[in-house]
Amino acid sequence: MQALLDHARSFHLNPGTDAGTLRALAAGQSPEAMVISCSDSRVVPALITGAGPGEVFELRNAGNIVPPPGSGVPSGEAATVEYALEVLAVRDVVVCGHSHCGAMDALASGSDLSGLPGVEAWLSLVRPALAPYLGTHPGEESRLERIVQRNIVHQLAVLSSYPAARRLMDAGELRLHGWYYRVETGALLELGDDGTFEAR
Repeated sequence: MQALLDHARSFHLNPGTDAGTLRALAAGQSPEAMVISCSDSRVVPALITGAGPGEVFELRNAGNIVPPPGSGVPSGEAATVEYALEVLAVRDVVVCGHSHCGAMDALASGSDLSGLPGVEAWLSLVRPALAPYLGTHPGEESRLERIVQRNIVHQLAVLSSYPAARRLMDAGELRLHGWYYRVETGALLELGDDGTFEAR
């Protein structure tokens, strides 16, 4: 932690971005895309995309889950999606899942989450949609990969059900993308029109 703290304290001395860019960022943001990814520390959207400050609007949580709209329960995820589409006018949204995902592995293996009630409640949002793919053993990576990829597809469907997203998609002003990131190699597979994930 000390190294992280030291870097944060001295960041202003060498931010890696010129002063003019930082001043412009203080006036507002206009990100090119939104990336919804897992909160896993090994998955860093700005690193993967090469984005600098102000270029990518990030939403990160366990399992890159997008709660369904209109639940009546306050949701930081729903608020972030709405803000990105309605205020920031983001026109490309990526849902990025990844290999070795602990959240999806917990679902796949039927882990006892009674000691983690928040995690259990959160994953219950996707359990029904992923039920046909569950019931495997921990560490069975090829099966886990399919589950993660099906979760990406499901989250894109949920995202497209948001009124703002649906309106923009119908007008041809919003593009949704599915990515699968392999932590162990850095490879990125993209979801194609045929429903498969491939390096493109």
